[in-house]
Amino acid sequence: MSEKLKFGQARTAAEKEAEAMIATIPLFAGRPVSYSMVSGGLSNSNWRFEVDGDTRPYFLKIPGKGSELFINRKASNQAARLAFERGVGAEVVYFDPVSGLEVTEFLDGYRTSTNVDFLDSEIWGRVTDLYREFHACPPLMITRTIFDMTEEHIEQAAELKSSLPADFAVLKAKYDAAKRAFTASGLDITSCFNDPMPGNFLLSPDNQVKLIDFEWASNNERYYDLGVWIGEMFYSEAVVEEIARRYFRSSSPQHPARLTVMRAVADFKWALWAMVQERISSLDFDYHKYGAWKFMRARLFMDDQRWTNWLHLV
Repeated sequence: MSEKLKFGQARTAAEKEAEAMIATIPLFAGRPVSYSMVSGGLSNSNWRFEVDGDTRPYFLKIPGKGSELFINRKASNQAARLAFERGVGAEVVYFDPVSGLEVTEFLDGYRTSTNVDFLDSEIWGRVTDLYREFHACPPLMITRTIFDMTEEHIEQAAELKSSLPADFAVLKAKYDAAKRAFTASGLDITSCFNDPMPGNFLLSPDNQVKLIDFEWASNNERYYDLGVWIGEMFYSEAVVEEIARRYFRSSSPQHPARLTVMRAVADFKWALWAMVQERISSLDFDYHKYGAWKFMRARLFMDDQRWTNWLHLV
């Protein structure tokens, strides 16, 4: 986190924006506040702040420019509240449905996880259980499947004239084949998290896990939600099989096949997202490099000689 400032000490444009947003929160009006920036967000500006007289710190999320193209803030807030009720997320303290401004409890004592943490079978086992718990939430207010989101990004990328790889048509054809396979076998729709960056999992000293950042949450394909997480953590085929057995409490070749196809589709989707963000975002992040890497990972599975067999197993 950055230097802690008292209200009125803002120097940068980001700090001035944070003070202006905090001032709009009725719960804290007129009370002394100190705050500091929290690093790590790819779409938003994130802050920790403390209010005199309160025993706990708070986490403030300010929506980033252009994020309304991707994110339904009301649906995200609903998902965050349901996650808290299920014991897998932080408490939501305040939400402004107009601006999308959201305040949650700051989970003191927890830290953001890294890919290295997820090498620990205890942690990935707990996260597997956490996913099953969140998937048991009541339906969310929006349904946006992985295919809805991907095709929205394709349209956005075309409109913005985003940079796409020379073999995009080939990748798109393999994505289309995956969509046909899942559509034919039937989508397994449930409440989904959809955004498993390591920083969105917080770990306590005794390895308890909480989810944060529900901006992408929607009713979606269950295997996508698990598949995008598996891809984000670079899990081996052996670990994917173990996760599938733990989550589904059964052993079937269909489970790892569906997860493997979805991890490839996930990389294709997030590559497109990055190329759109490259055109619209004001954040200091190399979206082009991130997107190129995601396209490369999608090829790793889509070009595998087993791709057609995985599609048949779906």
